[in-house]
Amino acid sequence: MRVLGIETSCDETGVALWDSEAGLLAHRLHSQTEVHAAYGGVVPELASRDHIRRTIPLVEQTLADAGVDLDGVDGVTATAGPGLLGALLVGLSAGKAIAFARDLPFLGIHHLEAHLLAPALEDNPPPFPFLALLVSGGHTLLAEVAGVGRYRLLGQSLDDAAGEAFDKTAKLLELGFPGGPAVARAAEGGDPEAFALPRPMVDKPNLDFSFSGLKTAVLNAAKTRGEDADAAFRRDLCASFQEAVVDVLWRKSARALRQTGLERLVVAGGVGANAHLRARFATEAEARSVGLHFPRPEFCTDNGAMVAHAGGLRLLAGERDGWDRTAVARWPLDELTPPSI
Repeated sequence: MRVLGIETSCDETGVALWDSEAGLLAHRLHSQTEVHAAYGGVVPELASRDHIRRTIPLVEQTLADAGVDLDGVDGVTATAGPGLLGALLVGLSAGKAIAFARDLPFLGIHHLEAHLLAPALEDNPPPFPFLALLVSGGHTLLAEVAGVGRYRLLGQSLDDAAGEAFDKTAKLLELGFPGGPAVARAAEGGDPEAFALPRPMVDKPNLDFSFSGLKTAVLNAAKTRGEDADAAFRRDLCASFQEAVVDVLWRKSARALRQTGLERLVVAGGVGANAHLRARFATEAEARSVGLHFPRPEFCTDNGAMVAHAGGLRLLAGERDGWDRTAVARWPLDELTPPSI
């Protein structure tokens, strides 16, 4: 089955064509970084308008890359939530229109499920079951993954997600947008132990996260230094902040591995592209004989490949949506059910 996937949940327009036997045939991505950089964050209305301009041309380019026209497509999927409602509606409407016009099955996909299953696009996909740490812009959570649609939520962020903490730290230090890569660049060569920043909730027995206090600690450190905050100061502060976030994420993941008895860990979402996080997790996992799986960095951030893949698995099992399928801004992951086979 060849499945066309469309992703427009936030500020990236992603399109991909996935084949159930041959794997990923082609994918295209347009980032709106330049559109939103002047505002220091994503402006929902601007995101929606740019998706309108980009989606259909990207579909055409992706099909051309794969050497396939719409006659060679067997199903269409698009992200239905969670995300920015206006942005979601663009991709969902485009996907439904293509499917309706070509009399193809259509399915709206959960954005977080697509992230969780993205490592299966790699050459060494993780077998079920596994523990998943999802660290995207607006979500930080740990889940036990027993199969497609079989997710048990173990813990999640109670306030700012890790990605939001990166973005807000970059903004208060005037490092630019997007915040995650900006903080990572600023941290290069810095001393990760220069500032004794807090590790929120690591001493709590649960698996929940909180990063708002860490962000506030960075703000207080910056205010204390004031106008004397030179490049070396910002470099050390960013390195210390990055280390604190990664330390919390690993320690919570290690606790979840012990509690569940699972031996495989998947890290997905945009923060999973962070090089310091990847290095720390690789070292810790090797020391504990834990199987560690990441998507390639380009599939950590939002993309069409993960949507085409996740949607394809459900379409293959016979799952379908009606033409009244709509977008939802909030959609808890544990509301999903396995596809009926």
